[in-house]
Amino acid sequence: MKDSLDTIIYVGKSKNLKSRVSSYFTNSKSHSPKVVKLVKNLKDFDYIITDTEFEAFMLECKLIKEIKPIYNKLMKNPISYCYIKITLNDKYPEIDLSDIYSIDDGNIYFGPYTSSNKIEKALLGLKEHYKILCSNKFKSSSACINYSLGLCMGVCMDSFSKDRYLSVIDKIISLFKGTDTSVIEEIEYKMLDAVNKLDFETAAKYRDTIGDINYIVDRTNMINYMDLSRNVILTENLDKTSIKFFLISNNKIIFNEKLTILPNNNLVDYMTKITLELFGNISSNNSRYLDKDAIDEAQIIFSYIQNKSNNCRYSILDMDSLSIDFEVSINRIINNLLTLDS
Repeated sequence: MKDSLDTIIYVGKSKNLKSRVSSYFTNSKSHSPKVVKLVKNLKDFDYIITDTEFEAFMLECKLIKEIKPIYNKLMKNPISYCYIKITLNDKYPEIDLSDIYSIDDGNIYFGPYTSSNKIEKALLGLKEHYKILCSNKFKSSSACINYSLGLCMGVCMDSFSKDRYLSVIDKIISLFKGTDTSVIEEIEYKMLDAVNKLDFETAAKYRDTIGDINYIVDRTNMINYMDLSRNVILTENLDKTSIKFFLISNNKIIFNEKLTILPNNNLVDYMTKITLELFGNISSNNSRYLDKDAIDEAQIIFSYIQNKSNNCRYSILDMDSLSIDFEVSINRIINNLLTLDS
């Protein structure tokens, strides 16, 4: 969408473009102030037709990041995305937000996350639940004010056991890794207890904390999957005789082509040839680091291939586990994908 100066002010996608565009000019009373202002400034349209919704998602993401339209909030500024940082080098490890990821500083990082607000609230809820919300980092003979409020287990006191604190940190690390989510059940129990006591305000607070923690867990699952699965072969049926063929590396589409399925047209050999040319020199990336600039694309790819309603087939390439004869392995994988498609 463009304004009178031919400046792009909004980028969006739709499976039904006519319906989507028309919605901006109907039922105006239900529109948000943002949409009302957008329509007032709207003077012209450009559109791009893609073969699949997946391409539309990825193209939308790419254009928003490149153009940064004023009415697009999501995916516009990866610089604002954050990480969770746990400072293991400290005597009493701190858990907080970080704008940067440092590979070799001895700390543990999780992320990146696109919603710093959700992360802040989740961390606050966890610290309150585990009673590590200490307001005095310096040891003294008297407890901090949060201790009297039941929010600090006594970390600030000389007599406090460090092992007890480290045990809590280990639980939180396990939560962020997705290996132990029992804390969610613990907070759910508190929520139900508050409901039974008719303390609905406290119950709502626990409910929101659970939602924020689930955001971290869900995002961690996605990051772990996409970080370890950098190279993807994806096919999507367009109709009975054609498919769209994608090669994805480092959460970017590096190749896509519409192909026709015909008897004896050596489609498998052609797809194998292209895959070998583009993936042949790629080795497994054992890094656990997913860059801020790639998180939106990773989320799109993950959501799309996990959505069983999408008419696509895919294969994750673990380069080190493939047979010595790389070409034979790729040929077999692609043949299986096409067999499933048919």
